[in-house]
Amino acid sequence: MRALSLALASVFAIGLLHAPAALQEKGGEEETGPYTVVENWPAPWARQGYIWGSQPGVFADTPNRIFIAARGELKLPDTLPRGFNGMWGSLNQRATEPKPEMRNCIVVVDGNGKLIEAWTQWDKLFEGGGGPHKIRISPYDPERHVWVVNDARHQIYEFTNDGKQLVRTLGEADVAGADEKHFGRPQDIAWLPDGSLLVADGLGNSRIAKFDKNGAFVMAWGTRGNGPGQFSGPHGIATDRNRHVYVADRTNHRIQIFDENGKYLDQWPGLRQANDIVISADQHVWVADGTNAKVLEYDQSGKLLYSWGTYGTYPGAFWELHQMSIDSDGNLYGADSFGGRVQKFKPRPGADRSKLILTR
Repeated sequence: MRALSLALASVFAIGLLHAPAALQEKGGEEETGPYTVVENWPAPWARQGYIWGSQPGVFADTPNRIFIAARGELKLPDTLPRGFNGMWGSLNQRATEPKPEMRNCIVVVDGNGKLIEAWTQWDKLFEGGGGPHKIRISPYDPERHVWVVNDARHQIYEFTNDGKQLVRTLGEADVAGADEKHFGRPQDIAWLPDGSLLVADGLGNSRIAKFDKNGAFVMAWGTRGNGPGQFSGPHGIATDRNRHVYVADRTNHRIQIFDENGKYLDQWPGLRQANDIVISADQHVWVADGTNAKVLEYDQSGKLLYSWGTYGTYPGAFWELHQMSIDSDGNLYGADSFGGRVQKFKPRPGADRSKLILTR
């Protein structure tokens, strides 16, 4: 019991209001589901007197190579209030509200959260905009190129995995449009097995744009509205092994499903704010709900199976869960846009595998 008391005291010392159920014999809400949060992850990288800004994107290339998309850095107040825990959200202000300095917009950390790369040579791409929006790697690309969505400047970038080369740019900087060469604030991307790229485009537009593996425009579908096949703020996109396309139709509070050519198949209504979609190895559909600060699990028919998560700025909670990623060891990474941090969650020993998001 002495060890248990020390463990609980440590948890409360860092600001947790509720101890995870794994640390207590009774009660608890399992706010982090089948995971435990890794404390103090990642290590800070901002310059003295600053903190990283909003972090809307994360992608785990491997368990020891995790990409983080950050909207620059924010200057800290001269005097930090009580309760500041190293993230901007604990100052009781959204990390998206102050104007950031575009520095360290794409970084790479290892499994311990230590900074191993800072792609500062590409910070200039985000100047005059709001910083990167989401970051991904195609599961079908043996070279593991890194793709970054720059929604505010209407562009999508493809980099080599080491960040030394900008391979391709889709869209024209600061020029919005709805044709084959322009976007209107694109939000997310996904791929089909043949290398085709699908773009959720986005906030200015209301369509899905499809490109072939060489970047040539193929087609687009969708118009603004709330009917079947229409969109209002398509914010996330993912594909399953049947080549079905899942779209987080955020402002319409639903998920829509299409075939690879845009044929409408189904919709799942009743979501608050669907920000991101992950398809697990068992083909279950996991959704990041930003408003409810929850991770939602659905089967292929759209039945809600499980959910976890809670609102807050203490470790393990979310303010706006914006993108999720899972590494091959089963660790979950959650990018919190409003809170201004990425968190790492490890599967609890003996956790029910049906409640874990697994990629294999």
